[in-house]
Amino acid sequence: MTTEHDKIAAFDEERLAGIIDLYVRTGIQVHSPGYMGRQFSGVVPLAGVIDFVSSVVNQPSSFYEAGQLPNAVERIMADELNRFIGWDPERFTMITTSGGSLANLTALLAARNEKLPGYWSQGGSAVRGQPRPAIAVGADVHYSVARAAGVLGIGDAQLVRLPLNRQQQICPGEVRAALEAAERQNLKVFCMVASAGSTSVGAFDPIDELADVAAEKGIWLHIDGAHGASLLVSDTLRDRLRGVERADSLTWDAHKMMFVPAPCTMLFYRNKETALSAFRQKASYVFDEEPDVYTAYDSGGKNFECTKRPMIMTLWALWAIYGRALFAEKIEYLCQLTEEAYGVVRAEPDFEALHRPEANILCFRYHPVDLENRLGRRVGKKDVHHLQIAIRNRIKFEGNFFISKVNVDGVAALRVVMMNHQITGEHFRMLLSEIRRTARELLDGEEGTEKA
Repeated sequence: MTTEHDKIAAFDEERLAGIIDLYVRTGIQVHSPGYMGRQFSGVVPLAGVIDFVSSVVNQPSSFYEAGQLPNAVERIMADELNRFIGWDPERFTMITTSGGSLANLTALLAARNEKLPGYWSQGGSAVRGQPRPAIAVGADVHYSVARAAGVLGIGDAQLVRLPLNRQQQICPGEVRAALEAAERQNLKVFCMVASAGSTSVGAFDPIDELADVAAEKGIWLHIDGAHGASLLVSDTLRDRLRGVERADSLTWDAHKMMFVPAPCTMLFYRNKETALSAFRQKASYVFDEEPDVYTAYDSGGKNFECTKRPMIMTLWALWAIYGRALFAEKIEYLCQLTEEAYGVVRAEPDFEALHRPEANILCFRYHPVDLENRLGRRVGKKDVHHLQIAIRNRIKFEGNFFISKVNVDGVAALRVVMMNHQITGEHFRMLLSEIRRTARELLDGEEGTEKA
């Protein structure tokens, strides 16, 4: 920090270099083949250039007059990507939001206001004397949906948790029974949320079958495809989202598997009129009383943000210059790599794969066959749980690899997310070797403690 406080300090090149170096060195090295931990990645370099330009020209993109090209580009990319969703080109719409959590909140807000008229203006009193509003979700739904229930005044307690199968997907055969049980508890489910690439294990819920139930019961169907919607651009992987064209809304994060700077989230609606349901307000300082051909490009009336970064520009620039194949080939490689990693884990007797990957996320546990002998006692779930956490923490501390962890059926598991196309199967085998070495050191230390 400069020590000059009375006037503008002289530019210090060394100080700037130090700031940049500190920023780079202390962050997660997302371009390293040892990085397998989270759902953000190194960006395609050109996207970083466009992001820099966006920062310099500083054009907020909720209104056309402030950011003309970004608002037009939202329309262009909406049309491009809707070719893979399959909605009526004349009826759908798309807006960008700063992150998938905000997109999920906005979609649920639109669903609530569409299905529960009067709630926006009257609040909970609009449904007084009626069954309590509720949202049906998979038991493994992203925490942003639970937060949204609280923010919307629905309440976390009014989340109807739908049972999952062994692949951690919503089990469609049990959905009707769960909804009927909710009705008996005086709950009215107005929206169902399905995952397309769940955060924990990358599971894809059976959208087509859930759409049958939603249509039968008049329920809004929202797809949280923040992670996995990008598979739509791949001819070989698109079927994981079979039935997506029957949903009412879809969240899609381009800053995950389309490799652009965060945030860049797109929220799609099958019916553009319902997008206007989310927010019902008048504000003379931003909303024009006499709409014209230009204000038709505004998205401010359909999203929470007034000042919003022109986040679509990074995605559009890559798409305009390289085309779909840039994204499809990288996504296909990462999913193929994760399938290869699954095979490697299954072939190792001291590792346990917890699911077959549907995309680029794999969860597994290290469980040496001699664990009971090493600990000198009967091994329980708590022992396995703490071992995985200790392994993950030690590996993160040493810095050769970065992996994450997640609880699966109440027990911690090691989790890899393949986001870097420079990773190979050999790098994954190196990770398993490091896990073994780390576990041996941890267990040897515990043995020494036990003996002492």
